[in-house]
Amino acid sequence: MKKILIVDDSALTRRVLCDIINADDRFEVTAKANNGLEALEILENGRFDGIVTDINMPKMNGLQFLKELKLRKRSEPVMVLSSETAEGAKVTLDALELGAIDFIQKPQASLNAGDDDFIKRFFDILEAVVYSNRKASSAVYRNAVSIRPGGNIVRLPAGIRIEGKGNKLVAIASSTGGPKALQAVIPRLPGNLDAPVMIVQHMPVGFTRSLADRLNAMSELTVSEAADGEILEKGHVYIAKGGAHMKYEDFRGRGRIIYTDEPAREGVKPCANYMYESLALSPFHSIVCVILTGMGKDGTEGIKTLTKTKKTHIIAENADSCVVYGMPGSIVSTGLVNEVADLDVIAQSILTKVGVR
Repeated sequence: MKKILIVDDSALTRRVLCDIINADDRFEVTAKANNGLEALEILENGRFDGIVTDINMPKMNGLQFLKELKLRKRSEPVMVLSSETAEGAKVTLDALELGAIDFIQKPQASLNAGDDDFIKRFFDILEAVVYSNRKASSAVYRNAVSIRPGGNIVRLPAGIRIEGKGNKLVAIASSTGGPKALQAVIPRLPGNLDAPVMIVQHMPVGFTRSLADRLNAMSELTVSEAADGEILEKGHVYIAKGGAHMKYEDFRGRGRIIYTDEPAREGVKPCANYMYESLALSPFHSIVCVILTGMGKDGTEGIKTLTKTKKTHIIAENADSCVVYGMPGSIVSTGLVNEVADLDVIAQSILTKVGVR
């Protein structure tokens, strides 16, 4: 049974989370704290298999708590409780950069132990966090924060020949651990990349814009949350907005982004399978498919469909650098993958297949 520490200044939230967690025989809440300072005192006397923490707390908030955990070299994986506001999205991304593995939004209504949708999502995330690769998470953090605008950009090796130059697309899927993994890939790509980039990162409504803005500030490429009807341009990264499925569509001889409102698939919305399947009849000469860290199997069925009609080059992040190996492991198991690569070299692999303008 995995031992969990809850950190939240609301007595009601602590009690409800205890009821939810203790109802599952895989987990047990063995300690509770009102704030980060009290949690640090508890941690001095023992270790836990996972921590669930709020962000807005008195005395020591969640971000300060995460900084202290890093300074003290604590190894407990952390799951964050996030609010559904624009500021909440920004602060949540700050928490992920400071070492939190993943987050869940608090329900708009009061948290209660009878909210089945919330409980299912909560346990999916808690399981991924508790069983995550902590060594990989720390490495991803170091790689992500080391990237700065104009630095660490990968370059094409001298004399390399790019097949099908000028008519390619890069399509990336990621989930748990993905925001930090993307920070270790996208800012390393040159601004004159000879392809557009489509990304499905599993995040709720409101969070993908903050992620896009953060990546844009770090990158030579232009990065944005994709708008419905937006024409695809080379050197531009389009991140699917939360709560809708992003697809490719031909439009007057050009490609554009469209959004659809089908039900969640693989338990997520946006779902990368829809993106990959929509590219099956696109005019691209070839498509570079990249599957980064994440729980579940999203991307696998879509890529399997895509390979039937398109030339693809499939890159999967390797298990050693993945925070969660579910999505990459799923596509690797199909035997379709061309490269299994460490996160550090994925940008170079993309550039070698795509080239520059």
